[in-house]
Amino acid sequence: MNQSFDLKALLVESGVSAVLDELDTELVGLAPVKLRIREIASLLVVEKARTELGVASTKPSLHMCFTGNPGTGKTTVAMRMSAILHRLGHVRRGQMVAVTRDDLVGQYIGHTAPKTKEVLKRAMGGVLFIDEAYYLYRPENERDYGQEAIEILMQVMENQREDLVVIFAGYKNRMDTFFQSNPGLGSRVAHHIDFPDYDVPELEAIADRMVAALGLELSGSAHEALREYLVLRRQRPNFANARSLRNALDRARLRQARRLLDLGQVDARMLTTIEAGDIRASRVFSEPAPATTGEAEC
Repeated sequence: MNQSFDLKALLVESGVSAVLDELDTELVGLAPVKLRIREIASLLVVEKARTELGVASTKPSLHMCFTGNPGTGKTTVAMRMSAILHRLGHVRRGQMVAVTRDDLVGQYIGHTAPKTKEVLKRAMGGVLFIDEAYYLYRPENERDYGQEAIEILMQVMENQREDLVVIFAGYKNRMDTFFQSNPGLGSRVAHHIDFPDYDVPELEAIADRMVAALGLELSGSAHEALREYLVLRRQRPNFANARSLRNALDRARLRQARRLLDLGQVDARMLTTIEAGDIRASRVFSEPAPATTGEAEC
C-alpha cells in the first residue's frame, strides 16, 4: 500500500509558510523574487517528503546569486532564505553570516586562506552571504589574493554543499562578468534571482511603513512632496531604492526637528507630522541633476 504525504501540512508545520507570509508582508513589491523563493521552498518540501517516504533523493544544490541595485531587499530575502533552509532541514542552523571581500581576502601571502577558512567555519551549517562578490576578482592586480579565496570557496561549495549554502550578491552586470571570468564558480550556482528597482508607488508604500514605524506621519502635502522627490531622485546617480528613501526621511526628520525648535510651542500633532517643507528643503528640488555620478543627494 502506497503511503501518502501532506505537503501543505509540512509547509505549515515546519513554519515555512509563516516565513513566506512574513516575506510577503515585510517587503513591498518584488513579485518575481517572492515567486522564486516560494518555488525553492516548494522544491525543499517535495525533497523532504521523498526522504520521509523512502524515495530515492539527493539534496539539490542551492547556492544562489542575488542581483540588483542597492536597497532592493537582497539581504532581507537572504535572511528569510536561511530560515526556510533551516526549517526544512537543508542546513543545521538558521544563521546567516554576511561578509564582503575584506572579510575573505588577505593583504599579504599566506593571509587569505586562514581568513577565508575562518569565515567558512563560522558559516558552516547555515548560509554565507557575500555582498559585492565581484570584488573578490581583480585581474588587473597581479598581486591580488582574491583568486585564492575563490578557489577555497569553490572547493567547499562542491564538497560540503549539504552543509552550507552560499549566496553571492551585487550589481547584475558586474556579477555576470564575475561568473564569466570564473566559470568554475558560476557552474556551482544553481539559482540566479534578479531584484528589480522599486517604482514610485512602491517607494511611497515603503515610506508609509517607515514613517509609521517611527510613530510619525506625512501630511497630505508632504505625501505630494515626497512623490515629486522620488520622481526626481530616481533620475539621479547612486539611487539606492529603499536605502536612499530611508536617508531622505531621516533628513526630513532633522529638518522637522529644527523647524519645531524654532517654533518653540508645539502640540502632539505637530510633533508627529512631517510637513511638505521638511521634504522640499532637499537639494534635489533646487539643483539640476548632475551629468556624472557623484555623491548621493540629501
